[in-house]
Amino acid sequence: MNDDATTTRPPLPRPKCRSLMGVRIVGTGKYVPDSVVTNEHLHARLGFDSNWIVKRTGILERRHAQPHQATSDLCVEAANDCFAKSGLTAADIDLLVVGTFTPDMSFPSTACLIQDRLGIVGPAIEVEAACAGFMYALITAATYILSGASDRALVIGGDTNSRILNPDDIKTYPLFGDGAGAVILERAPAGPTGTDARGILAYSMGSDGSGGPLLERPACGSRLPVTPELIASGKHFMVMDGRAVFRWAVEILCDTIQDVLTAAGLTPNDVDLYIPHQANIRIINAAIDVLHIPRTKVFNNLEKYGNTSGGSIPIALDEAYAEGKLKPGMLAVMSGFGAGLAWGTAVMRV
Repeated sequence: MNDDATTTRPPLPRPKCRSLMGVRIVGTGKYVPDSVVTNEHLHARLGFDSNWIVKRTGILERRHAQPHQATSDLCVEAANDCFAKSGLTAADIDLLVVGTFTPDMSFPSTACLIQDRLGIVGPAIEVEAACAGFMYALITAATYILSGASDRALVIGGDTNSRILNPDDIKTYPLFGDGAGAVILERAPAGPTGTDARGILAYSMGSDGSGGPLLERPACGSRLPVTPELIASGKHFMVMDGRAVFRWAVEILCDTIQDVLTAAGLTPNDVDLYIPHQANIRIINAAIDVLHIPRTKVFNNLEKYGNTSGGSIPIALDEAYAEGKLKPGMLAVMSGFGAGLAWGTAVMRV
């Protein structure tokens, strides 16, 4: 996300925070394609200013899917990585929830394609909330588990953004990459009910559809079916009102982090690690500086992958565990925000 346009919108009231205690993460995994697209590559091929990209976004490189790869391929790889690291298998899973806004096709759902390839016995649910997709999927899976409708869920966020971007658009093309991440969620064993209890202590999940035109892909749906004229006009590509989205993202990240911490009776210093959606380093820094959160407590892999949309938070989660920055029992704040407009922010004892 960048900040090059001029639109202001009054904020809407946010839904109240809720909690989902009694769930825990027992596995993480990720997959990013092998093809690395550096800023220098964009400069050589398309003339984009690599220094401008770094200054405005913090991104050094991103990954693009190979021609034979689709979103389901990325998600299957992330799931298999999660199984390998956790020691669990598809036979241990009875629910699949996938967050994506770049499905393989309109139907069947990408979730069903993944379910078939993994051999999961159970429902496959697909959630479209753009860059908030993983948080929507995580909260959905948690409610299934706590209701008794599921024992153990595989939650995947993944997107192939390179397929919906206009390579001539300097305002969007350098910002996004492709990738997927996965987590396994299950009921936490009976244990402490006080400050050490596992689960989502508080979450804020909401939407503001009036902001839909700020970040959209106008064609390729039932409103504007694909025609040669639409393709020629580029309406099948993502378009974004950069400044308006930038301002909204800073506000929603800052405000909803404060909301969930207040609802959980916590201060910013109580949290072990913050994992915001990796959209733009300037969005992240602007929000955490307002909250006086030390940057050492904020996970960032934006420079390697760019904005992977639904894959952003689960990829970061997997790397945070691998680097020892996040361990079972720690407090983590995760926040996804993007097109819709939609957001999902949670403080979780993982």
